[in-house]
Amino acid sequence: MCRYVCIFIFILALTSCKWLPKKYAAENAVARVNDKYLYAEDLKGIVPKGTQPADSVEMIKTYINSWVHQQLLVQLAEANLPSEKQDFERELELYKNSLLVYQYGVELLRQKLDTTVKAEEVQAYYNDNQAQFKLRENIVRGRMLVLPKNSPLLPKIRTLIKSDKLDDKLTLQELSSKNALYAWFGDSTWLPVEGILQKIPLPIDPEIFLSTKKYHEFQDSVNNYLVYIREYKVKEGLSPMELEVQNIKAIILNKRKSELIAKMEEDVFKEALQKKKFEIFEK
Repeated sequence: MCRYVCIFIFILALTSCKWLPKKYAAENAVARVNDKYLYAEDLKGIVPKGTQPADSVEMIKTYINSWVHQQLLVQLAEANLPSEKQDFERELELYKNSLLVYQYGVELLRQKLDTTVKAEEVQAYYNDNQAQFKLRENIVRGRMLVLPKNSPLLPKIRTLIKSDKLDDKLTLQELSSKNALYAWFGDSTWLPVEGILQKIPLPIDPEIFLSTKKYHEFQDSVNNYLVYIREYKVKEGLSPMELEVQNIKAIILNKRKSELIAKMEEDVFKEALQKKKFEIFEK
C-alpha cells in the first residue's frame, strides 16, 4: 500500500514540475513507445478529486497501459500504410464542422425550443394520424379478484364487481384489501389480456374470453377467479389515445426540433445572400 502511495505522490510531483528543461524530457516521462513519450503533465485530470490513493494508482496505471497499446497500434499503422492513406486533414475538417454545427443546434434547441405540448395538440395529432396507432396486443379495462374457493363473501363480491356506483366500488376495494388473494381495479387503465389470463391457471381462449360476455367467473380446486370486463380493444385495432400520449408528445417535439433547425438554416442562408457574404463561381 505504501509503495503505491509513493508512486502516486511521485507522479503528482512530476505533474507539477513545469520548470523541467526540455533536454530532460525523457526523465519527466512516465512511458515511451519508440520516440513517443507520455509525460506526467498528460495525466492531469485522469484521477477525480477525492479518489483513494490506491484507486488513483490503478487508474493511472490503466491509462498508461491504454496509451502504450494505442501508440503501438498507431505506429504500426503509420509504418505500413502509404502516405496518401494517412492524410485525414479533409476528413477531420468535415468532422469538426459537423460537430460545431451539431453543438450549435443543441444550444439553439436548449434556448428556443418550446417543450410544452398542450392536450389539444395531442388530441389533434391523434385524430389526424390514427393509422399510426395500431395495437400490438389485445387490451382490456375492468376489474379482477381472486378469492379462496369457499369464501363467504363470494355472493356479495359477484354483485359489487359489476357495479359502477361509487359506494359499491369503495366497498369492493375495502373488502378485497382484507380478503382477496389478488385484486386489480382497472376502470381507467388498460392492461394486456394476457396479464389477466396469466392469473387464471386454466386454459382460456382470449378471443372467446373478450367477445362472449362482460362478466366471467372461473374456479379451480382452491380459488375463485372473478373478472369484469368494462371495455376491450383487439389487436390491430386503434390504440386508445391515453396509451399514446407520451409517444405523440415525443413526435410533436421532434417535429418542432426539425422545423426550428430548418428555419435557422434558411434564415442564415437568406441573410448571407442579402449581405453578399458568399459567392458561387461558375466555371
